[in-house]
Amino acid sequence: MTPVPERAERDERHRSGFVSFVGRPNVGKSTLTNALVGEKVAITSPKPQTTRRAIRGVRTSEGGQLVIVDTPGIHRPRTLLGERLNDLVSGVLVDVDVIGFCVPADERIGPGDRFIAEQLRDYPRAKKVAIVTKADKAGRGRIAEALLAVQALGDEVLGGWDEIVPVAALAGEGARSPREQAQIDELAATLIGLLPEGPPLYGDETVTEETDEDRIAELIREAALEAAEEELPHSIAVTIDDIAPRSLSERSETKGPDERPMTDVYASLWVERDSQKGIVIGKGGQRLKAIGAAARPGIEALVGTRVFLSLHVKVAKDWQRDPKLLGRLGF
Repeated sequence: MTPVPERAERDERHRSGFVSFVGRPNVGKSTLTNALVGEKVAITSPKPQTTRRAIRGVRTSEGGQLVIVDTPGIHRPRTLLGERLNDLVSGVLVDVDVIGFCVPADERIGPGDRFIAEQLRDYPRAKKVAIVTKADKAGRGRIAEALLAVQALGDEVLGGWDEIVPVAALAGEGARSPREQAQIDELAATLIGLLPEGPPLYGDETVTEETDEDRIAELIREAALEAAEEELPHSIAVTIDDIAPRSLSERSETKGPDERPMTDVYASLWVERDSQKGIVIGKGGQRLKAIGAAARPGIEALVGTRVFLSLHVKVAKDWQRDPKLLGRLGF
């Protein structure tokens, strides 16, 4: 018998596949995605329905490769955009290998959690993992109650979970404690252990499929969500009009002796009504300037140069309900 090469044996034991997290707003799905990947690939915000696209992040380790698909939350839609987001989630969940159901330890399981758990019956192919988040924000007794409650929900609705894993509330990217990192590593190992055997799906250096243009647009939208009034999050969309390196002669003319590389980014923020446009711009343009200032550091870190960021606010009337406008805005 011809011996099997050592490399082939390693590939047979290697695991790779897809996981997606579900849960009600503000349970930390996108933060968890970023923590597992090791860098920011999905924007985060305490406001509901921040995520609007399926964003893939990749974590590669010696024993396996985990592809995390960050998706919009499952919800009862009120607009055409909401319907399309739910369709997007369904299209993702039907193909993933593992679904992580996230619930916070410091809150009681409610109707929204049950509604989402019941939807998971529509995806029998995927293994189901309950992830109890924010475990460090609850006492031992409360954590025990949360674990028992989520176990009971899984037993009743799904016939049980494949795994139940608690994780702490996560600090911002790059600011995790050793204990938090250990919990993330343990969660990653648990998820990889549930994946099918197979070779890596991406190269070792890949962390996301997102283009720089997509990531820049999301960084601007994240800054806008933080700066705008409460009624605006679902009404803001961002498109990139142009990204171009500035020539040395142009830098000399506009910035004096500073010859460091610079990238010009021109973007449009879309809202649904003229009144919203005024809110985003702010008195004397101050809120729009604040959005640019908040977004710029992340964009500079991404492109590796200084950035000149030009933002313009435009109105696309009721774009969340208009099929043509949704298409123009990338939905």
